[in-house]
Amino acid sequence: MLPVDLPDAVRDALLAPLVDHHCHGVRRDDLSRARFELLITEGAGPAPPGTTHFDTPLGAAIRRWCAPVLDLEPHAPPAVYLARRQELGAEEVNRRLLRAAGVVAFLVDTGLEEPGVLTAAEMGRHGGAAADEIVRIEQIEQDVAEIAPLAVDYMDNLAEELAARAARAVALKTIIAYRAGLDFDPARPSRGAVIAAANRRLADPKERLTDPVLLRHLLWSGVEVARERGLPLQVHTGFGDPDLDLHRADPSLLTGFIRELQPLGVPVVLLHCYPYHRQAAYLAGVYPHVYVDLGLSLTHTAAGSAAVLAQTLELAPFHKMLFSSDCYGVAETCHLGALYHRHGLARVLARRLEDGEWNAADAARIAHMIGSGNARRIYRI
Repeated sequence: MLPVDLPDAVRDALLAPLVDHHCHGVRRDDLSRARFELLITEGAGPAPPGTTHFDTPLGAAIRRWCAPVLDLEPHAPPAVYLARRQELGAEEVNRRLLRAAGVVAFLVDTGLEEPGVLTAAEMGRHGGAAADEIVRIEQIEQDVAEIAPLAVDYMDNLAEELAARAARAVALKTIIAYRAGLDFDPARPSRGAVIAAANRRLADPKERLTDPVLLRHLLWSGVEVARERGLPLQVHTGFGDPDLDLHRADPSLLTGFIRELQPLGVPVVLLHCYPYHRQAAYLAGVYPHVYVDLGLSLTHTAAGSAAVLAQTLELAPFHKMLFSSDCYGVAETCHLGALYHRHGLARVLARRLEDGEWNAADAARIAHMIGSGNARRIYRI
């Protein structure tokens, strides 16, 4: 069901199966209320005493749109909703909600490596869809650092492991925004600087990587592998959990790096972007290898997501926008990501049609490109 009346061709394009080009596994176990609430917020802790994370745009959306998928009335109280979740069991809940999203292919970031979440293949089976892997380069670096005896081994092993993992993947991803911000020096570091930094790194390899020289080396190593294999590079931008300094996650800070990459032809996909989605739209508009999505922005803004989508489409080329749910932890975030993508885009298209800016064929083509066509082209699926 869509919130506005549209020509049949446009409606069909909006309701067609989506390619979720960036998501994570959802949990396979039954969840307590406390654990569930932690998974529906980007915050790191419980809501203040006497309050609940259900009193958020996402929490209200779960009660409105996910409750009927679990055979409840819309707006079911949180306690009723969670009791029904327990009654059905995690496997059935995941199956229903993932399939309700109407996704034909999941591209899954497996870098979190949590034992309690579904693998990429399991996401596909539960969702009745194809599934492929996105490789997070920071996780590969962590694995290499913990076993490399010398700095030279570290450099060689890193290149080899990146290439090996990329051979089975459809994209690489970096979370350098979390580790150093996006205002990093875009130049490749010298070999001498990398060796010196690697020696420091190997003295305490279990710590997460924060050294700016090694982060840049890792990023450029990933770029080389992406160039050789024709893979896109996904970059987390915009809001996330409290481990992030938001002002340093503005995608416009990547401009120097984006310019460096342009001659190499490596597609750069800016993920999530909010509240810097207009900056991301600008970058997608002026650089031929830059793409943009809204990801978890739509899920967390929920009823306000149509405005975010409309603002992005003020400038972003239609062939440069992608859909992703960025679902993680609970399958509700997959269903809602898809629902708010369809609902928000329906409202944007209806307004353009009403104003006579686009015709029905234009609107249907744009819905298809954003929903699946662009992802199929970029990721070659």
